[in-house]
Amino acid sequence: MGRAVYLTFDDGPIPEVTPQMLEILERYGVRATFFMVGENIDKHPEVFHQVVAAGHSIGNHTYNHLKGWRTPYKDYMANVAKWEEAAARNYPHGYPAPVLNRFRPPYGKATLRQRIALHKLGYRLIYWDILTRDYEATRMPDEMFRQIRRHVRPGSIINFHDSLKSNQRMLEVLPRVIEFLQAEHYEIQTL
Repeated sequence: MGRAVYLTFDDGPIPEVTPQMLEILERYGVRATFFMVGENIDKHPEVFHQVVAAGHSIGNHTYNHLKGWRTPYKDYMANVAKWEEAAARNYPHGYPAPVLNRFRPPYGKATLRQRIALHKLGYRLIYWDILTRDYEATRMPDEMFRQIRRHVRPGSIINFHDSLKSNQRMLEVLPRVIEFLQAEHYEIQTL
């Protein structure tokens, strides 16, 4: 693992934010992991294609961004399967088959029964150790940057969001974070 760190983005893809993120990541030669909402994949397949074409990893974040602790087991697992169908249906032809074994429960919470079932399906559950809270309107980019700088360590998984809630704040802080990580000789990798 060395000095690897992982940039992750939840909730996309959406045309208002994701393409701008992809431009920033490309400018710095960085690949990330996108935990996508299946409904957004279906609504914006062209943006999904952009993420895949740029060589980023993708993972399941349920079809409708469900709260696991509030969703009956069967409904939750059906929603996970619905995400798989959306990803398969919209995956661009001509690209290698993706490894879709990454899963991040929305809000970072799932019941024990759901986690066991996901594990049995072959999913690697991926959480984070640095949550930027970029979706909070009061969370300013400088504060996010200081938090990342203070808490990052080898193996850190940094959680951003490609959503309308986080749009400008995340896009403003992302280049600063990448520049800092690269200056500190971290290797930004995908999960």
